[in-house]
Amino acid sequence: MSNDLAIETGGAPEGILGRSRRLLTSVVGHAVADRNAVADVVTEAPAPLQPIDLTDDAAVTEVLDLVERVGEVVLSAGTAVMDTTAQIEFIASTYGLSKCDIDVTYNSIRISVDRGTRMPPASTMRVVKYRSLDFTRLAAVDRLTRRIRRELVSPEEALAALEEITSAPHPYHRWISTFGWSLMAAAVALLLNGGLLIAALSFATTALIDRTNRRLNRRGLPFFFQHMVGGMIAAIPAVLVSTFASHLHLDPALIIAAGIAVLLAGLQLFGAVEDAITGAPITAAARMLEVVMMTGGIIAGIVLTLRVSEVLNLTTPTVDMAPGRDLTNLPMKVAAGAITALAFALACYAERRALTTAAFSGAAAIAVYLVVQNAGFGPIVSSGVAAIVVGLAGGLLARRALTPPLVVALAGITPLLPGLRVYRGLYALLNDEQLIGINQLFSAFAVGCALAAGVTLGEWFARDLRRPRIIPRLTTIRISRRTGSVITTRPPTKPS
Repeated sequence: MSNDLAIETGGAPEGILGRSRRLLTSVVGHAVADRNAVADVVTEAPAPLQPIDLTDDAAVTEVLDLVERVGEVVLSAGTAVMDTTAQIEFIASTYGLSKCDIDVTYNSIRISVDRGTRMPPASTMRVVKYRSLDFTRLAAVDRLTRRIRRELVSPEEALAALEEITSAPHPYHRWISTFGWSLMAAAVALLLNGGLLIAALSFATTALIDRTNRRLNRRGLPFFFQHMVGGMIAAIPAVLVSTFASHLHLDPALIIAAGIAVLLAGLQLFGAVEDAITGAPITAAARMLEVVMMTGGIIAGIVLTLRVSEVLNLTTPTVDMAPGRDLTNLPMKVAAGAITALAFALACYAERRALTTAAFSGAAAIAVYLVVQNAGFGPIVSSGVAAIVVGLAGGLLARRALTPPLVVALAGITPLLPGLRVYRGLYALLNDEQLIGINQLFSAFAVGCALAAGVTLGEWFARDLRRPRIIPRLTTIRISRRTGSVITTRPPTKPS
């Protein structure tokens, strides 16, 4: 009887267990792309390798052009100076240019190659004239760099592949990017307890900001004034809601806070702090000045709108000084954090495989931030701890998804950007509460620095943890000038 029952049920318990295991495997596979980490792929010494002829000026110049253009792409995307330098040196050493002096600053790349005592050094310089948050292009260049080392791609072929990458259109239509920025603003509003109506208004306001600034950018308006226009557009709906819809009991200040968060997301505060920490003070100072100026444009636009509103006897939106992030409705806030990070990655044209990773990073950042803050720590410490987790987990997940860690790091800290704190400081200053206003603005700056510093430390942990343990990884390729043979240097192995 029991055997018949087992046959009739078809082994239900085992079937459920098997299906559950397959579902879990599928979910994890989609989350980490179900492949080995790029950083863990063992790179064997290329053999045979025919290095370029150092006496051939044309060949050396061709390689220098390749490495400079690669550096231009990664630097323009916000990569730190040290990481940009390492990537340039990585490619140059592959082609036999093992003795290079590389100087990377905010908007220029200089390279000088030592060709021995009998030949003058070869040098070149390239000016980086643009800034572009195109994460698909950044990931493609990262894969090209590793392919050059793995497959011994000729300089001509590598330059052709790089030209194809840099000249290719964005993977999504620009309206998709606008949708990403708008979705990000809506998610930030929900994260700050704004409700669905405030989220919808934030969505529409940000869409208008993005489309307006795109038109202004095509006309060559400086970025300072573009951010100023963005601040004005963010404040106008909040003033209108405060004046004509006060009976709805909404919090229109959150519309401004969401707009500020979106405008701050594209700035290079992360790169500035990372450069300052890792020993590139000149570039750090330049990037920080840019961040300060662009933030000043946002503030100027908001202040101008609020002052004009007062002249017209309109109601300016008040702001609640109580903490906007707490453990109430935790699942919704974690989901909003995930959507915020995913939307930012989408707006920056990230690859599809990176979107899921970015969402995990944003959810983890909000969850850790709220837990640490609820334990009694302030917003600065909570932001720093959450950023360390983002840098660590994001670095590991990004490598599993064949995506540069920078993509996940920037997306992960986006939900924690202090947009509401910036508006609190402005509101206090406009109401002659200078001490409170300065305290709020300084606190917002400190939170931003804590986010950037935490991600930098987390990424350092990630790089240290993901070293291959079975086979020592190749660290250096050098070409013997006397014999022309390949010399490989491996890290010393620890005794078992």
